[in-house]
Amino acid sequence: MPASPHVSGNSVESLVLHATDNQVCRITLNRPEALNAITPDQRERVIHLLADASADPDVRAVVLTGTGRGFCTGADLRGGQGGSTAAAQAAGERIPGDVARTIRLGAQRLVAAVLDCEKPVIAAVNGTAAGLGAHLAFACDLVLAAESARFIEVFVRRGLVPDGAGAYLLPRLIGPRRAKELMFFGDALTAADAERLGLVNRVLPDDELDKTARAWAERLAAGPTRALALTKQLVNASLDADRATAFAAEAAAQEINMTTRDAREGVASFVERRSAEYRGR
Repeated sequence: MPASPHVSGNSVESLVLHATDNQVCRITLNRPEALNAITPDQRERVIHLLADASADPDVRAVVLTGTGRGFCTGADLRGGQGGSTAAAQAAGERIPGDVARTIRLGAQRLVAAVLDCEKPVIAAVNGTAAGLGAHLAFACDLVLAAESARFIEVFVRRGLVPDGAGAYLLPRLIGPRRAKELMFFGDALTAADAERLGLVNRVLPDDELDKTARAWAERLAAGPTRALALTKQLVNASLDADRATAFAAEAAAQEINMTTRDAREGVASFVERRSAEYRGR
């Protein structure tokens, strides 16, 4: 999937590379010297790109990754760049409500942008994913990890409460006891252990991560895009819904999906015993 990222000097466009090819949007955090610790400007850029991917009919899947040895090591707390977590507010005088407001408008918006993206989002975790960076990966629909990747609930090491929706995501992915173990101790989790716990779909040799992420994304991009979007919404909502609500949502999703061209194509291809050709509409 050859790409031509939009890069201009030291602007945020150069720190968050963006390319679309074969109907796959690739978003790459590009601060390898900082292990891709994310700044507020980068965060806003990623949120914007995910919203654009939702609205663009020519984008049918998203890959989120990083350059260098880090996927994302959380919010950048150096040089006044820590606008997305409570750690940035840990020193100096604060106005009551500032920390909660910062979390809502920062880290939580970033994670919500992934969860709410109408296209499937694959995390290709190329290295360390810590704090908010780990939660950014866990929010994705599918997670591929290089063998060298590590996942760290680093907050307890700094005397902090997890942010970026960690206490929401982890219990739903691996149960409350496992989630507490990771968050209470803050130990680094290997890619293999993350796969064993169900946090990662596949662990791959480092030099195969990009190839596999591209292949998975292109498979998704060739699929029935609206059906995938509705499936994502149903699965995400089911974790907070009772049975009656989940059943009603499923019926409504079926009703909506059957108005799409791809649903009609899927049924027709079955009847005609041929491969379906989905167009994302």
